[in-house]
Amino acid sequence: MAISASGKTKTSETELLRQFYKDMLLIRHFEEKAMAGFRAGKVGGYVHLYIGQEATGIGWLSQLRSDDMVIGAYRIHGLALQLGMDPKVAMAELFGRSTGCSQGKGGSMHLYDPKIGFYGGWGIVGGHTPLAVGLAFGAKYKQTDQIVLCFLGDGSVNAGVFAESMNMASLWDLPIIFIIENNQFAMGTRLEYHAADPELHKRAAGFAIPHERLDGMDVMQVRQDAERIIAYVREKQKPYLIEVMNYRFAGHGAADNTQSLYRSDEEVEEWKKRDPVTLLSKHLIGEGLAKQKDLDKWDAEALAIAEEAYAFADASPAPEEDEVYTHVYTDMMPEEGH
Repeated sequence: MAISASGKTKTSETELLRQFYKDMLLIRHFEEKAMAGFRAGKVGGYVHLYIGQEATGIGWLSQLRSDDMVIGAYRIHGLALQLGMDPKVAMAELFGRSTGCSQGKGGSMHLYDPKIGFYGGWGIVGGHTPLAVGLAFGAKYKQTDQIVLCFLGDGSVNAGVFAESMNMASLWDLPIIFIIENNQFAMGTRLEYHAADPELHKRAAGFAIPHERLDGMDVMQVRQDAERIIAYVREKQKPYLIEVMNYRFAGHGAADNTQSLYRSDEEVEEWKKRDPVTLLSKHLIGEGLAKQKDLDKWDAEALAIAEEAYAFADASPAPEEDEVYTHVYTDMMPEEGH
């Protein structure tokens, strides 16, 4: 997926940006169909959408090697798709069907496929950060030059385990990049109300980890920043922390009907002026890299893929009852009466 920023030809740059636009559209339409599935009662558990944050995932993942590793929290559908998970398989997992990546037993928050370098979404806020450190320790122990991207939300930084994870990563010089996707509300609390210092990247200072606050809405800028920082971590074999400023246009989760309690419609509309899809479409047309008919065609293609995924998931079977004890920590059946 990654294409070096150095020595690009005009053609390769054009094709890259066109592909980024197609990727954004697919994620956007997939998430809209996921929302529809949830509201129709077809998706169990909870659903956290990536709408508005697409540029962050696409830009960072575009700079990875195929053997690098990625782990996320629970807003991870877009990450899984961008790493190469089949949209049909991803949607089937949301629907709890046997054709899903976790055989329908994980659901929205637990997409998982190590074959594409994706080590899961995790439902406990901040709970995946020590797992990310473990992945990075494994790479260091095996003396590879793999790196780990650990995506987390702004609410995760208040978990004590996140501080412990940064401390261990710094002590052991581990090749990990913590990427705080700061969409500014955690679950439903504005940043300034849950963080004594709202510049979250500063949390890394006490652990001697380099840190920056960066833009997460413009995919071209995200990719450029990712190239620089990933190269540093791979060469130095040391951790880095990034606070990416972005904005979710949907609620915290698909059932979040209280957005008006913590943000105004005017604020949302102002941020939509920097919608990653809109920014890239304007660039493509403005620079003569695409025409409106191209954008419309790609949009229709992405929508068709999302609709196909929805139909596949809806038609897929649920897991068999005798599968309930497979893929768990023990094969022992519970004793009768316990």
